[in-house]
Amino acid sequence: MVDILKVIEKLKTVLSEEYNKKIFDKDIATELAITQANFATMKTRNKIPYQNILDFCALKKISINWLFYGQDPSSLVDSTDKYWVKYFPTLHLSAGGGGEHNDDDYEKLEIPSYFTQMLGGEANIKNIEAIKVTGDSMEPTLHGGNVIFLDTTKSDPSRDGIYAFSNSNGLFVKRIQKRIDGKLDIISDNKEYPIQVVHKDEIKIIGKIVGSFGQIY
Repeated sequence: MVDILKVIEKLKTVLSEEYNKKIFDKDIATELAITQANFATMKTRNKIPYQNILDFCALKKISINWLFYGQDPSSLVDSTDKYWVKYFPTLHLSAGGGGEHNDDDYEKLEIPSYFTQMLGGEANIKNIEAIKVTGDSMEPTLHGGNVIFLDTTKSDPSRDGIYAFSNSNGLFVKRIQKRIDGKLDIISDNKEYPIQVVHKDEIKIIGKIVGSFGQIY
């Protein structure tokens, strides 16, 4: 189990070297975009704000394996090179559009070996992409700020599930169900949003959602 106190101390080391000053808990909370009250609760409960830390690591070019497990980044070239996925930090999937899916605009997001099984196993990691969610239309299943993992080989919307897809209005993540007449129901888990009905050729499936990191509330 990852010890949040050890992670915080490493974050303090990183920031103290960058800013050349002593770093306190309030500084860490600010860097992770977490309120000081939530940060204190997180420490007490040993809660890991994965999404916030992923953003921090992407910005600072820090190895997640070093931060969580103390592994020297130089030792990870052979052992963990297969445990990374494409993470698009500037691309947002709307749970309520916008953005274009540029395959070249990504960063390598390292994945702990134990996490690979949730994503379909080691052989499937190359097919996984990670993108951030915005909006509230998929609550309570997905919240704005969640980093979701999608399997790009699963592009058949006739198999019910939550998918990332694009259409003329942008990029979205929604629950998709096939209708008897062959059309697709585009469903928001937030019941405040109406169900949309589209033809299969009106959308382009990017991948099926197979996992997520949630934000701390």
